[in-house]
Amino acid sequence: MLLPIHPENPQPRKIQQAVQVLRDGGVIAYPTGTVFGFGADVHNKKAVEKVYRIKNTSPKKHKPFSFLCADLSEISRYAVVPNSAYRLMKRLVPGPYTFILEATREVPRMSISNRKTVGIRVPEHPVARAILQEFGSPIISTSAQRPEDEWPLNDPLDIAEAFPLVDLVLDAGFGGIEPSTVLAFNDFGEFEILRQGAGIIEEL
Repeated sequence: MLLPIHPENPQPRKIQQAVQVLRDGGVIAYPTGTVFGFGADVHNKKAVEKVYRIKNTSPKKHKPFSFLCADLSEISRYAVVPNSAYRLMKRLVPGPYTFILEATREVPRMSISNRKTVGIRVPEHPVARAILQEFGSPIISTSAQRPEDEWPLNDPLDIAEAFPLVDLVLDAGFGGIEPSTVLAFNDFGEFEILRQGAGIIEEL
């Protein structure tokens, strides 16, 4: 289902509709501020498994999905954040940065890498932020992209046609094709750039 939604001032009833899909164990496609993402309740194993099916992959073939949090305080519930990392993250969120941090016990096993780390982002897009605030819990974040695609799909109509298993596609206009910049932090708060994306490196 394709649902038009205002990109800057999303209508509350449409946000509630998307949140109900998440609560029912469904999958949504939504704007993140960079590429369009597939979203599901990070605590719902069946919903996360459905995202893998939609992307035509499996946990054995694909690295764990990162997820979105509403703010920094929510990140600290799911990841160990050293003080120096916190200071940098405070400057960068919300924004196009995904942070790789040591996972806490609150993170579902399917979202933890072999190194016991987790990828977390606080998005800047008003639609994504409204969904997170209304839902009250993190959601999966993985690009609307098939293994054979060179770039993520950025047209909501194309996404709805290419991924019929997605329960709801939020049409807030075209998305981007450049993913977030990925920063990995160690125990001392030092970081390494794992992927250069939409985030400006000079900001670091």
